Amino acid sequence: MKKNEIFFSLVIILLFAIVGGALSLIFSKFIDFSPVEPTRPSLAPTTAGTEKTYSVSFNPPLPQEAPADIRDAVMLGYNILMDTQKYVPQYVGNKLNCKNCHFEAGRVKEGLSLAGVGAVYPKYIRRENYSVDLVTRTNDCFERSMNGKPLPSDSREMNAIITYYQWISKGLPIYGQIPWLGLKHIQSTHQPNPMKGKEVFGQQCSACHGSNGQGTQIAPPLWGKDSFNDGAGMAKLANLATFARDFMPQGNPDLTDEEARDVAAYVASQPRPHFVPKRK
Repeated sequence: MKKNEIFFSLVIILLFAIVGGALSLIFSKFIDFSPVEPTRPSLAPTTAGTEKTYSVSFNPPLPQEAPADIRDAVMLGYNILMDTQKYVPQYVGNKLNCKNCHFEAGRVKEGLSLAGVGAVYPKYIRRENYSVDLVTRTNDCFERSMNGKPLPSDSREMNAIITYYQWISKGLPIYGQIPWLGLKHIQSTHQPNPMKGKEVFGQQCSACHGSNGQGTQIAPPLWGKDSFNDGAGMAKLANLATFARDFMPQGNPDLTDEEARDVAAYVASQPRPHFVPKRK
């Protein structure tokens, strides 16, 4: 290659280098060539300082509307709660049925509803000082409120009850706020008076529950050998008073806070079976 050709090539390369550098300097003012950091998800809460809330409505499905593959179990669970004496008599030690506290097998708000329990259990229970599942919680009721014995956890009957709970909890948020569950205790400084409670019982309760709390054809016994034992939730004055105020008489509750606390003190003071745990 001749010297002039080599010189010409070097000139061309130099010109390209100068032009390229100039263009790079110009475009660098408009384009960011710095490396892009990968996007990371934010760990900050979407609503700082507030709890996540859910909008829920009370609309439990009918048992007979359950899908065909679980309908028999749902219906059996419903029937056990409605007529416990008939469907599982071997596990009941008194004359109560689950519906006596859980009206309409827990399908109504006005009477310890069960719609939603399938969404909020397992749950911490202060009495147990531990988180318990629905099987354990149900057997608590059989041992205490029914003064009976626990159902085997793998039994057809227990499976039916749990399936029923889950069916009537359909559509409710898992571990969401279910406002109708449980009892909202009476907030009062009134000192319960069992003697006044006896008067309230005679005037407003005895017509259904019997003059001696023995129960009638339309309402369950409230004390004595055929009622719940002293380990039941209803044996606690706070629970019994709130239940009486909110739901008694059934369908037309009309007790004041003071009357409810007085009559609860009277009923809770009456004799009843002693709770003896039957689970090992």
